[in-house]
Amino acid sequence: MSDGVEGNDERRRTGDAAVPEPQEVPEPRPGEAEPAAEPEPATLVKTGAADRTEARAGAKADEPGTGEADDAAPDASGTPAEAPQDSPDAPDDPDDGSDGIRYERLPDPPPPILDGVRARPPAPPGLATLVAAAVTALLSGLLLGDGLAVNALILALPLAAAAWFAARQAGRRPRRSSLCWGAGGLALLAVPVWSDAEWPTLLAVLAAAGLGALALHGCRKWSGVLLAPLGLVLAVRRAVVWGWRGVRERTAGGEKDLGPLLRSVLVAVVLLVVFGGLFAAADQAFADLLGSLVPDVDGGSGVPWRLFLALLGLAAALAVAHTAAAPTRWDGLGPGPGRARGRVEWALPLVLLDLLFAAFVAVQAAVLLRGEDVVHAGNGLTYSEYAREGFWQLLFATVLTLAVISVAVRVAPRSGPRDRLLVRAVLGTLCLLTLVVVASAVRRMDLYMGEYGLTRLRLSVVAMELLLGVVVLLILAAGVFGARLLPRAVLASAAVAVLAFGLASPDKLIAKSNLAAHRDGRTLDLGYLSGLSADAVPALDRLDEPLRSCALRSIAVPDAPWYATSLSQARAHEILTARPVRDHPCRDILTDDIYPSVR
Repeated sequence: MSDGVEGNDERRRTGDAAVPEPQEVPEPRPGEAEPAAEPEPATLVKTGAADRTEARAGAKADEPGTGEADDAAPDASGTPAEAPQDSPDAPDDPDDGSDGIRYERLPDPPPPILDGVRARPPAPPGLATLVAAAVTALLSGLLLGDGLAVNALILALPLAAAAWFAARQAGRRPRRSSLCWGAGGLALLAVPVWSDAEWPTLLAVLAAAGLGALALHGCRKWSGVLLAPLGLVLAVRRAVVWGWRGVRERTAGGEKDLGPLLRSVLVAVVLLVVFGGLFAAADQAFADLLGSLVPDVDGGSGVPWRLFLALLGLAAALAVAHTAAAPTRWDGLGPGPGRARGRVEWALPLVLLDLLFAAFVAVQAAVLLRGEDVVHAGNGLTYSEYAREGFWQLLFATVLTLAVISVAVRVAPRSGPRDRLLVRAVLGTLCLLTLVVVASAVRRMDLYMGEYGLTRLRLSVVAMELLLGVVVLLILAAGVFGARLLPRAVLASAAVAVLAFGLASPDKLIAKSNLAAHRDGRTLDLGYLSGLSADAVPALDRLDEPLRSCALRSIAVPDAPWYATSLSQARAHEILTARPVRDHPCRDILTDDIYPSVR
């Protein structure tokens, strides 16, 4: 190869602008447009002669002895090669006094972080998917304005149908694990059907959304389990555009035109409204039945709020369908294993932590075995000081231990069987000692609740501590059988705990526990009990008057439509209808200590 060609090749390698050879650029004929330059994948920036000299000097310093070519590199005939005036790399105006401005390539920008895990955009949604999304929007506007109960389960059905139709159109078949997660999400929606309390209902709805997101994305790793719910939120904007494309295609005419269906639905609505109104005017019983089944759009929440709920339901349905058709593979964003540490470097801090846990467990053995005797034997030690304060420290210690275990697993030595044995021994010991800490924390709170009774906060934190103990047991099982199923096992255990917690009716348990303590001669915090939900009405109904009326007067049991009425609300409504609340002065009763008066 000639020296001139080598010089041009070298300039391409060292970062200077590629100078094409004159003989390779065809001269345009008169009247013809100049050939367009091929687009470069990299960004081009202008640089002066000084910058170009510095770039060449740096390239020569980095790659000595490679035969670099400068601007005066001779071509095959021995004359210096110059860039033609019509070359795309030449300056636009050579007479502008720019002293030889040249172009240099900048490195390509890094791709967005989600490009590696996001699927290709799916085809526009089909007619079945659009109809399911429209039904979800309509039901959201009609049913969600009065609260959550059976309507949450009703709305889940068109959402699941939209996901099913979109996945089938995209050629995706659901896995058995995805079907199980979806069934679990539907089971969690039984909590608002059963219970009236807002806090278990909120936990159940959030857990159902998490299981639904996992069913749509099909994730298996920790990154996927944690980021799957976020994927639904991030998919809303793309899903709305995707749905609009589908509507435009279906309304443009053709075999699958949406126009006939819309006209048919409109005619059906007009007929139902006209004849339904006539029949309601002709018979009062039919009017009452129709009024109980059809939502009252003008009542309570108002049209603007219901319109907002309808738009929210439409966006949620499109996001679910889009995710089912083209899920984001969040598992690809998970961090890989960290740099393995040496045995001493890794094991020394954890062994010392094990010894600290062992010392604490040895001290706690007396509390776990004797309990109340140890508390009463302390100098001025009360249940409040011992159980309440110590519980929070132990709860935080349990959470922090799980964080330590997760970091230790990533940087654990993994050279061979001896390293695996060391990791299992050290972390297994830490997990077993953590279980004793969990038992100590639960025992402390049990002593505290036995003295002062149940409350929502006390019951919630005990349930949280027990769930952490289950997570520790799952980590122990993962150390024996492998950690492949650990993320999904932890999520499944949390979902089961939320379901059991909601179906157990915590407010009902709190009322029963306090009334049982009240029968044993302890004081009754009637002011706190009067702030519970309708779940507690059957238990509080057993109080004698005037305590019963004072406790039940503040519990709101709204006369909501059938789709927004839980079973607990229906039961409380029956009790209060059969035995109405009496009018008693309750200010002193709600503030003073109440002594036993319960049937």
